[in-house]
Amino acid sequence: MNLAKRSEIFARLRARNAAPKSELEYRSPFELLVSVILSAQATDKSVNLATRDLYAVACTPQAILALGVTGLEKYIKRIGLYHTKAKNIIATCRMLLDRHDGEVPNTLEALQQLPGAGRKTANVVLNIAFGKPTIAVDTHIFRVSNRTGIAPGKDVLQVEKKLLKFVPDEFRQHAHHWLILHGRYVCKARQPDCPVCEIRDLCELRHKTVSDKP
Repeated sequence: MNLAKRSEIFARLRARNAAPKSELEYRSPFELLVSVILSAQATDKSVNLATRDLYAVACTPQAILALGVTGLEKYIKRIGLYHTKAKNIIATCRMLLDRHDGEVPNTLEALQQLPGAGRKTANVVLNIAFGKPTIAVDTHIFRVSNRTGIAPGKDVLQVEKKLLKFVPDEFRQHAHHWLILHGRYVCKARQPDCPVCEIRDLCELRHKTVSDKP
């Protein structure tokens, strides 16, 4: 796929949603960090349902640390892998207080050292909370990048590196959200909705779905 085609793809995605935002609910970089950790193998909807109650009583590292693992689990038990996530979040709160004065760090290296915060989580936080033009590759972005030919790769790191290399500068800040939303609502895993896709003519997927309408 050449530069002109990639640029046109992102121009169309931008035309549909000029200023995309995360579907996770948060009010601070710390709340965003916790929500992203919780969102692994879980839907944003389930995370939001849990964190609305959690953040009403504990929205700082100090407050969540005071809950302890058992106390935190009461709020997030509806989320998959909640026990492991609770332990990681408590350990992250402790590390934030011990090493970062309770603030969320704004570097990839520091964020990746936090328990439960891998490269994807770190890139999401950097992009949304700190406005850095990073691209966090989740299952949606990995699928869309490979299906369309925007940035094909065998693993998430390879796709991330290709996206950072190939996505034009003017689109890089919001590319993460555009691709996630496109994968979540249009280029879906089991049945991509090609008939309503605004980039269908630019997509390099060979066998596109067709409309059921006569």
